[in-house]
Amino acid sequence: MNNHAVSGPDVDSHGVKDHDLTPPTTRTTRRGHPMDDDTRTEDRTLAARAARHARTRPDHPAVVCEDRTLTYAELHRESNRTAHALRAAGPTTGMRVGYLGRESEHYYDLALGCAKSGAVLVPVNSRLTAREVEHVLRDSQAGLLFVEREFRSVVDGLRSVLPELRQVVEMDSDDHVAGGFLAWKAGRPDSDPPVAGTAGFDDAVAQLYTSGTTGLPKGVVLAQRTFFTFIADTRAQGVDWIDWRPQDRGLSCFPGLHTSGFGWFMHSFNAGATTVIMRQFIADEATRLIERHRITTLWAAPAMLRLMLTERGTTRETFRSLRKVVYSGSPIDRELLLTCIDVLGCELAQGYSSAEAGSFVTCLAPEDHTPDSRVLASAGRACPGNEVRILDGDGNELPSGGVGRVVIKSPARFLGYWRLPEVTAGSLSGEWLSMGDMGHLDADGYLFLVDRVNDTIIVAGQNIYPTEVENALREHPAVEEVSVYGVPHPQWGEAVRAAVVLRPGAEATPRDFLRFLNGRIAGFKIPTGYDLVGALPRNPTGKVLRRVLRERFTDPAAETAAPAV
Repeated sequence: MNNHAVSGPDVDSHGVKDHDLTPPTTRTTRRGHPMDDDTRTEDRTLAARAARHARTRPDHPAVVCEDRTLTYAELHRESNRTAHALRAAGPTTGMRVGYLGRESEHYYDLALGCAKSGAVLVPVNSRLTAREVEHVLRDSQAGLLFVEREFRSVVDGLRSVLPELRQVVEMDSDDHVAGGFLAWKAGRPDSDPPVAGTAGFDDAVAQLYTSGTTGLPKGVVLAQRTFFTFIADTRAQGVDWIDWRPQDRGLSCFPGLHTSGFGWFMHSFNAGATTVIMRQFIADEATRLIERHRITTLWAAPAMLRLMLTERGTTRETFRSLRKVVYSGSPIDRELLLTCIDVLGCELAQGYSSAEAGSFVTCLAPEDHTPDSRVLASAGRACPGNEVRILDGDGNELPSGGVGRVVIKSPARFLGYWRLPEVTAGSLSGEWLSMGDMGHLDADGYLFLVDRVNDTIIVAGQNIYPTEVENALREHPAVEEVSVYGVPHPQWGEAVRAAVVLRPGAEATPRDFLRFLNGRIAGFKIPTGYDLVGALPRNPTGKVLRRVLRERFTDPAAETAAPAV
């Protein structure tokens, strides 16, 4: 069985022949597979790339969502109409345009429409509470908001406190409801809007919110170049550790409202591949889509892979179309690796990145994924075009083996945090970005992470920041002090746990905290375990030692509650 070629007949479920999937202009890497020539610079904007694909591969599926498909020609025309409608709604250059809902083909239509009109897309995670949604919309100063029907009531309840929000458009699927997205842009021309020709490689195109040590979500502003440099640099050096090919059918288990899912789509789009959308991650739905659409490339967290591999009815046949699986969020353990090698039967690669880095910074290459690999616990080596250094507390570069702060230099990195110049300056030193992690490099350049400077907790690929959860728990009348930290979890990678000091004379139970947090923060951020303590461990300067709490209360067997991923 050849797991690096799409199996089955030469006509896929959309009536497109496999041998027709390669565009006219191609070149060859050292492994001999065709790909678009991304060394050219004249079309390295999303608008120009959309026009190129519409011209060279018009009938090739660009986006598949449920039973709906948009070809590259259709996506180009529809996003042109969206761009014209955005321009008609008011000045668009730099205007923030919000989207609240789940992933769909219309979401990417809107994303490209923003890129073509000069607007900046602001995705709002649909799993956030009303209070969190309000912060993102207020902070971004979104002038327009597109919202799916099921979340409209949340927005209606916030209109009075969002003076910048001029218009709310309801997203629809295939009906032209009054005031809906399709009706909103109906009648607009499908020609290229004038601004598309002036959108620059370094212009802002998306603003994705990520929490930080302040406890409030911050807007990470990404440029057009974020979604081009990785492919261009890896192809220029003939490296295909993580690659996208025009004939690929890709599936991301991360939502498009998340930096990971959004970036995966944009890289697939730039390569001219097909992206299959999963509205939300459900293990059996993922395996069904892999089999039905003959998915060739997959991105998931190790915890997601484990769930898919243990899904009832899953066999080697389920995954026979896969040629490469990319995972991130945590290293892969040996037991899971052996299962992946046996059942998936394809190449595996680990990517290390962050929202601020914009794209993959390091990669543990497929050839490193062997059961006896000495670097299996590492995050791999720097990707082409990227550099990694380890700094001590004074900012001096450490030699191999020295543990310190991880900083990177990447052409894909963010433009900065929205309206937070001081915070941006704290993360950047010239061209070098602090990743917020502690680690060391070995003599061969492999990066080993040993701890996180900002104590980020990663649950099944979802970043959770302790300060945000702590701020919510401190509002409980019985809480005097609290510290939130991550502990190992056999399925999810990590679980959220909280050590709580009660006020004198106060009483509260873990169930009380669960009820209190419900609706205040998103469900996946709520701790699954609580420990009532007399005092929090601190260092001489008063800083809470989360490391001590992790060591004291880590009990993977006790962390049985499943977080909402």
